[in-house]
Amino acid sequence: MHGAPVRPRLTAVSEKRCVLLLQSLMGPLFRRLGQELIRQGHKVYKVNFNGGDRLFWRLPGGIEYTGSLEDWPETLRTILREKGITDVALFGDCRAHHLAATAVCRDMGIPVHVFEEGYIRPDWVTLELGGVNGHSSLPRDPRWYRETAARLPPVPEHRQVPFSFPRRASEGLAYNIADVFSRRFYPHWTNHRPWHPLVEGIGWLRKLLRAKPRRKEAIALIERLQGSEEAFFLFPLQLDSDAQIRLHSPFAGVADALRLVIESFAAHAPADTRLVVKEHPLDNGVRDWREETRSMAQLFGVADRIDYMAWGDIALIAERARGTVTINSTSGTLALAKGIPVVALGHAVYDIADITYQGGLDAFWSDPVPPDPETFAAFRRVLIERCLIPGGFFSQEALDKVVRHAVARFEGKALMPE
Repeated sequence: MHGAPVRPRLTAVSEKRCVLLLQSLMGPLFRRLGQELIRQGHKVYKVNFNGGDRLFWRLPGGIEYTGSLEDWPETLRTILREKGITDVALFGDCRAHHLAATAVCRDMGIPVHVFEEGYIRPDWVTLELGGVNGHSSLPRDPRWYRETAARLPPVPEHRQVPFSFPRRASEGLAYNIADVFSRRFYPHWTNHRPWHPLVEGIGWLRKLLRAKPRRKEAIALIERLQGSEEAFFLFPLQLDSDAQIRLHSPFAGVADALRLVIESFAAHAPADTRLVVKEHPLDNGVRDWREETRSMAQLFGVADRIDYMAWGDIALIAERARGTVTINSTSGTLALAKGIPVVALGHAVYDIADITYQGGLDAFWSDPVPPDPETFAAFRRVLIERCLIPGGFFSQEALDKVVRHAVARFEGKALMPE
């Protein structure tokens, strides 16, 4: 018997909620969500853990938490009881305060709605009940997806949404500056990211200043790959600070995964194939992944067979790839949607028989097996129904769409057509 995950749904559509927002990603997502929830008649509170959180909230209902991580669970219990909280929402379920909050809410029977980057790219955002990836309640049985999808209606059509890297970078800078200059008011705050905010801010600034030559070089690589018959594999890097790496994979960081992939490629990939390492578009530039890729390629004797793509949409070359290697990135579902073989090295929600390659990395290079189209289509349909909403985080139009559909999910409504 298959356990069906619970969809975010209210006991009654007309019921008004009292929502507690924890940390968002750096930017106005939760401010916008709070505004719309309030407009729809719901009550909203927001916990600010640092000055960056406070900067992007600026609405009534803010709760400044200045205590320690050890004191946080009991403080949260008090907030949940005194405010009559019915729902908690947060971005990223693996941050230390969020892990503790999820445990408290589970004990008190309060649903936790988790935002993340979309499992499916582009133009989708994850909003899943309880947790994502390794914490997801979704089953790993391909037959369950085929049976469940057969009972669902078609997905309503939706339009693409724009993405602005300068907006993302400027919001990150503003958040980090506010964090740094307010630390005396939040004496126990420890960022979940491994760098000091000023270090990260300098990295973003350096990346912005180098954007033009990086773009020019990437365009040349894309044109070469699109215009030739070279066989190549893709390895999209993920964020080194991402908890999806530290908690939902066997790796301590991206460098460990990069070394493993290049070493395996050197030892087992056919000699006439290449490997394209793609930088994550939201990487902050603190570590020089191009140089680390070059050094490892030299170490294992394949420097002449490895390319580094520092800019651009991976979709431009994904369909030409012989296969994609990922840890648990959303780039995996992008490749699967194009029928490209994928091997997942971490705990990915889509790492399912008949969808991803199950024979291990070393064998993948010589025998990349594509996904079964019927099973992946069923998986995609169920995923959209249960834990995805249309939109994005880094443009006004994208945020408008996310907020509208998120509130609908809070209210137990079905996915709305555009």
